[in-house]
Amino acid sequence: MSSISIEKDKDITSLTTFNIPVKAKYFAEYSNERELLKISRSEEYLNSEVLHIGGGSNLLFLHDYNGMILHSKVKGIVRYDKDAETAYVIAGAGEKWSDFVEWCVDNGLAGLENLAGIPGEVGASAVQNVGAYGVEAGDVIHSVECFDSFTRKVETFRNEDCRFGYRDSFFKKEGRNRYYILRVSYKLKPSTKGEHLSYGPLRRFEEELGHAPTIREVVDRIKEIRDEKLPDPVVIGSAGSFFKNPVIPKVMYEDMQTILSMEIPSYPVDSHYVKLSAAWLIDRCGLKGTSVGGACVYEKQPLVLVNSGNATAKDVADLARKVQQTVKSKFFIGLKPEVNYIDTSMAVTILGSGTSKGVPEIGCKCRVCMSEDSLDKRLRASALVETAGMRILIDPSPDLREQALKNEIDDIDAVLITHSHYDHVGGVDDLRPFCSAGPLPLYLRKDVDGDLRRRLDYCFREHPYPGVPTFDMNIVDDKPFYINGLKVIPIEVFHGKLPILGYRIGNFAYVTDAKTISESEKMKLEGLDVLVLNALREKEHFAHLSLKEALELIEELKPGKTYLTHFNHEIGRHHEIEAKLPSNVHPAYDGLKIYIS
Repeated sequence: MSSISIEKDKDITSLTTFNIPVKAKYFAEYSNERELLKISRSEEYLNSEVLHIGGGSNLLFLHDYNGMILHSKVKGIVRYDKDAETAYVIAGAGEKWSDFVEWCVDNGLAGLENLAGIPGEVGASAVQNVGAYGVEAGDVIHSVECFDSFTRKVETFRNEDCRFGYRDSFFKKEGRNRYYILRVSYKLKPSTKGEHLSYGPLRRFEEELGHAPTIREVVDRIKEIRDEKLPDPVVIGSAGSFFKNPVIPKVMYEDMQTILSMEIPSYPVDSHYVKLSAAWLIDRCGLKGTSVGGACVYEKQPLVLVNSGNATAKDVADLARKVQQTVKSKFFIGLKPEVNYIDTSMAVTILGSGTSKGVPEIGCKCRVCMSEDSLDKRLRASALVETAGMRILIDPSPDLREQALKNEIDDIDAVLITHSHYDHVGGVDDLRPFCSAGPLPLYLRKDVDGDLRRRLDYCFREHPYPGVPTFDMNIVDDKPFYINGLKVIPIEVFHGKLPILGYRIGNFAYVTDAKTISESEKMKLEGLDVLVLNALREKEHFAHLSLKEALELIEELKPGKTYLTHFNHEIGRHHEIEAKLPSNVHPAYDGLKIYIS
């Protein structure tokens, strides 16, 4: 078997394009599946979070990576001609993308010429579904050969299995961190004629030349355009286009133009959606040249955020947030990063810490409900997790509107739902503002999906009423899943006899409405820095942990810190609860901020 080398505390700055210093605890490269198999059996791999990277052109490491970085060095290009109209080209995932496109053009193969000059490697073309000037890699990818890190076997995905979407694929979502791409097969055309000339600056290219352009002429023209607009990452650190072009409903687009009294350029996606230019929106906000620390909006192309020489990752993230807030304020559009934030730190906000009736309860005159202490005012249970450049809501409670306003939440990237009881999903309709840029991803059990479709049938019709919230429903079970590369582990607990879900992200876990949990599921809660756990009251309840039961579970799990939530008014006042608890256990309260490094 081939020998492998696993390096420790490896400087991987050169494998990213932002040129912001970053190290990885472990680093390994492989040239074939045998070497990858051996790495996957190593102690360093088995005991670490693992991130597979390509050319690093779509990554922003916010901190040194406390895990293993994998990088492909699988090389080779092979061509098979089927007939006069079709040629298949198989390229190793570690081939440089721009070199591969040049190889195809030099060998008289049409189909990829519009994608010339894009940084990165061949494997990333399938993950990101890279695109430019009217062409996407997914248009010509025939199949993708992968190493399945679960089964440790090689598997081939056909084009239709890859679920290509706008800057998206199966490998970026469900398959993320499970399937490592080894090789990609492309279905190209033996031809030197440029065919895809209907997009943007290529529309008048044939007229300018006076003849039909060749694929070489298309490549040269696109390189000129890119050089005019985009910085060379060797000279100026960047990740190319930082934001995706937003895709919004036609109805919203028409309303925007009416409200703002301006013509906004758009491109049709289908009969219901249009795509807007993120660069145009940013430019119209006057953001060119805007800087935060050493990060700057590029003067020649506002879609690009650059490292002017001394930027930190935080500078780039803060600048991106400033751009998003400014564009949303002016155009009501939420821009989504095309760049993946790599970050293991986390901020958690407890939006609500009360039970189904909240505290104070309507009509109750007890001393807790009558308390003037703000810590005794509890909305229905909910939390916001901020990590890896995303905001993830856990449970849209019936108080979501108030919680969002109070905590200035203007964007949500995904929603985790624990179960379908009304005090945990009553705010689903209030998710409307977070669906403006397209369907909002919801992650939930199959039974919860069915309940929501029945209760909110108007959201799931083939032609929904304009303005209703729209969702991308993702069914989860007891297996880990990924949200834009962020690993989420579901924890099955029982709310009385009802199976529901808690969630673990990194070393943080959120469990509410639990009464019992199996030994196998408790294992998923080992080694936590922070646990948020329900404790309804001191008196026992048939479906909720009591305070005593919660403390017994905490003693068994031994997390670094625990915050108790989902209280009713019988638990007593906040300062009274605090006085009863061990030093590493605290009562949560509405607005509590928890930081996890």
